[in-house]
Amino acid sequence: MIYALIGIPLFILVFAVSMYNSLVSIRNQCDEAWSNVDTELKRRYDLIPNLINTVKGYAKHESELLEKVTAMREKASSNHGDIKSQAADETALQGVLSSLMVRLEAYPDLKASTNFAELQSELANTENRIQAALRFYNGNIRENNNKIQQFPSSVIAGMYSFAIREFFEIEIPEMREAPQVSF
Repeated sequence: MIYALIGIPLFILVFAVSMYNSLVSIRNQCDEAWSNVDTELKRRYDLIPNLINTVKGYAKHESELLEKVTAMREKASSNHGDIKSQAADETALQGVLSSLMVRLEAYPDLKASTNFAELQSELANTENRIQAALRFYNGNIRENNNKIQQFPSSVIAGMYSFAIREFFEIEIPEMREAPQVSF
């Protein structure tokens, strides 16, 4: 009887502490994942001016698009708001970069430039790294949200104000559609 009086509350305490610690752990993993995304985005921001400077010499009449890319880069790199706001700016920047790359296909001399080819390759590599970091981030967000919403950890999450987090999502519907390929 005495073992039950001591054992049951002790079990409940150990169980509650374990759930709390797992919630703290996943929260920290989400923060770390976002930090990785932020690092990759900064890499992109550093590459864009190099790309723009390389392109300027070849495509003077495309200055409006180049100015738009520069403006979108500045806006995205200075946005330190919530995830949804940053996602909107990043989506817009990604769209402008795609437009730039499509337009630059019309410049055979530029495509043959070693500097441009290297920058284009680095930019593509960076975009792949950003996508991988975002998948990792969204996976951690899913795990966080599951723990917060599932019983019995939802009780501990509610007691200590653990919050549901937002996924990083593309806001532009056209970017979700499969590309049309025709020959």
